Amino acid sequence: MPVIVLASSKGGAGKTTGVVALASELAQKTTVSLIDADPNQHSAKWAKKAGCPANITLVENSTEETIIDDIDEAQEKTPFVLVDLEGTASMAVASAISRADLVLVPCQGSQDDADEAAKTIKLINRQSRVLNRPIRFAVFMTRTSPAITPRGLTFILEEFKSAGVRVLESSLIEREAFRAVRTFGGILGDLNPKQVSGIDKAEANSRAFLKEVIGMLESQQEERKVQNA
Repeated sequence: MPVIVLASSKGGAGKTTGVVALASELAQKTTVSLIDADPNQHSAKWAKKAGCPANITLVENSTEETIIDDIDEAQEKTPFVLVDLEGTASMAVASAISRADLVLVPCQGSQDDADEAAKTIKLINRQSRVLNRPIRFAVFMTRTSPAITPRGLTFILEEFKSAGVRVLESSLIEREAFRAVRTFGGILGDLNPKQVSGIDKAEANSRAFLKEVIGMLESQQEERKVQNA
């Protein structure tokens, strides 16, 4: 079963927003395990609030000692496994990456974030060499503007492209609804439109994000079939 790991060498890049968006969308179609290996436990806090879909299985406080077992056990129980990692390079992060079918690296539109994303990509490539197998990954931009693309962001995107790094077309746009769902719990569709703006646009954004992620997983499966034929 696919293991999707969200990794960044820094905190606050948008890992948890990505995890919550994916978990919320997947849980409307299937069962999913959510493993929170970040000491801050932001994903776990959301998953324990009232309204969290019942078919999300939470594994909280996953550590360096337990994370491989946690991932392996979750794969046996649910069709999808999401892993939210701490914002640093550690053995737990390296171990989770070694089990990943896809690593998603969040990045905000600043050079500092781009540099940190590059560090995470180096770790992914290092683990790939250790395992002697490719580990698929992509960068996804977070907290982007719905109206404009600043020149700095355009430059960063061009840097990633020139380095051969895939960047998802579906960035997670800066919207009140993404913040509100982590405050109130549940999924985007549960929010009160009289209290929170942009719910429908955030839902569309989450669906597009998941669709692109699933597309990467499906293309990977097709490649494996061809290689094994």
